[in-house]
Amino acid sequence: MSPFEDLISPSVGFGKEIAALAAARDASANRAKVSTKDRIAQATELLFLQRGYEGTSLRAITTEANVNLAAVNYHYGSKEELFTKLLTERLDPLNDERAARLDTLKAKGFDRDHRVEQIIATLFLPALSLARDPAQGGPDFLRFIGRAYADPSDFVRKLLAERYAATNLKFKQAFGEALPGLAEHDLAMRLNFILDAVSSTLASEDVRRVLGGLQSERADDDLNLLAYLAPFLGAALRAAVRSPSQIAALQNL
Repeated sequence: MSPFEDLISPSVGFGKEIAALAAARDASANRAKVSTKDRIAQATELLFLQRGYEGTSLRAITTEANVNLAAVNYHYGSKEELFTKLLTERLDPLNDERAARLDTLKAKGFDRDHRVEQIIATLFLPALSLARDPAQGGPDFLRFIGRAYADPSDFVRKLLAERYAATNLKFKQAFGEALPGLAEHDLAMRLNFILDAVSSTLASEDVRRVLGGLQSERADDDLNLLAYLAPFLGAALRAAVRSPSQIAALQNL
């Protein structure tokens, strides 16, 4: 072994310093290839996934994107305008595809025994399809959807409720027609429960592990995942509740 070998090794001595400088240079070069506007968008999405809307400040965004506040104001305006752009660019295609698939399903006719499961699959299949598109962020697209719909901030909840009111109503009506025995308020409560549960799961750091055992890299296996998920959620929507025997059993706790 040469007495100077440790000095040129990437892990020690001058070699370590040279490697660090090279890495910093490469990172700087990569940032230069991405436009300022895109760096801001990427930084905002990353921080949103980690911290949510309220936890993501403009200061944090400018630090992560390595830009100044004037650049954010120039390209996007306020924090609200930045997040509106970010959320709607991702969620508009998702909700358009959901509505289109539901219209197609209605035109074809529902399955007599699995109508609820078909509607649930129509709600989730577009998200799985978009998550296979690297331009949409790949698997992190599912985390983005989950974070968006699980985010507790008034701003995000109001934005999504107002912008996608027509699509939400279309699905609520479809579920109502498939489950005529449920009162409107009961159906709304059950839908909120299952959608909040799924959103929280998708927003988690472990989403790949949670879904990994059911989903492979093939698009056809989205149906395998939905064949598991849709009956599970459908059972929650159909479940008989507050029966005398159930109440009596709970009273004995």
